[in-house]
Amino acid sequence: MTIFPAIDLFNGCAVRLFKGDYAQMTVYSDDPASVARSFRDAGASNLHVVDLEGAKDGTTANFETIRKLAESSLSLQVGGGIRTRDVIEKYCDLGVSRVILGTAAVTKPGFVGEMVAHFGERIAVGIDLKDGYVAIKGWTEVTGRTGMDFCREMDALGVKTVICTDISKDGVLGGANTALYQSLSAEIKADIIASGGVTSLEDIRALRSLGLYGAILGKALYTGHIDLKAAIQEAKQSGEALR
Repeated sequence: MTIFPAIDLFNGCAVRLFKGDYAQMTVYSDDPASVARSFRDAGASNLHVVDLEGAKDGTTANFETIRKLAESSLSLQVGGGIRTRDVIEKYCDLGVSRVILGTAAVTKPGFVGEMVAHFGERIAVGIDLKDGYVAIKGWTEVTGRTGMDFCREMDALGVKTVICTDISKDGVLGGANTALYQSLSAEIKADIIASGGVTSLEDIRALRSLGLYGAILGKALYTGHIDLKAAIQEAKQSGEALR
């Protein structure tokens, strides 16, 4: 299983939200590139990046910061505000390994299929769940789509990678929703990356036992609840670096 340390960006800073609430934001660094280097020095090969402003309003507000992160020698997967082919191409031109479609996957019928046809495995879909329903626009709007049905739909479109976040677990340091990922892995063929609440080596072990492709580490890294080097060691028995 692959570990993806996370950097969420707002106003050029590395931040974390509590349960996706922009009003409950903690700024951890005004130099995200140095954070990325610390992850690399701890043994990470991959980096999960979210432009929180972009997720909320569809812009690329943190594009220049992401450009600097792309120089870290880590393989980046980037989400937040990616709603057009032009923006996908901008990130691909930076050398980003994978772009994550979220809101556009819900609001633009046919878009995901078109982008998968053109960009292949470089297209992932982020599926953010609130009480089992898909949330969009930076988690500020909940749709009537159930997460499981939407995951099946993305799987049928040929999406290779799904990043699934339980919003209620995000930033809480309360453990991952392993039951959700167990159900999901039984339903779809796509590689699954777990996100939200991954706090301990026990969480890593449990997710790895489900045969998941990856897990995202966020707040637990910034607060010292989990050691990145130890997490990578725990997960590497069945993981490969993002290519």
